Amino acid sequence: MKRLEQLQEFLKTDPEDPFLNYAIAIEYVGQEDYIKAKEILMDLRSKQPEYVALYYHLGKLFQREGDKVEAENIYRDGIKRTTIARERHHLAELQTALNNMLYDEE
Repeated sequence: MKRLEQLQEFLKTDPEDPFLNYAIAIEYVGQEDYIKAKEILMDLRSKQPEYVALYYHLGKLFQREGDKVEAENIYRDGIKRTTIARERHHLAELQTALNNMLYDEE
């Protein structure tokens, strides 16, 4: 069974599990199905905004589409939430992504 299929099977037992939803979205990114990945991450953000891992990838998806305004909003929201949660790794990742985007280093 493929990884995506396994994750979807696990999700049937707990459809609101943030890690499983996040992992499925990342699998879709790997398959270059950015629309489906974005849909899942947006839904996760609306239902469980405290799941800070989602902000980096969601911001990158908007950035990939050329929507730097929304990408910046997402990065900044993630920075705020990771600061509150004291998630230093995610905080550094988001700050770097935002700075790179703003200064076109990517």
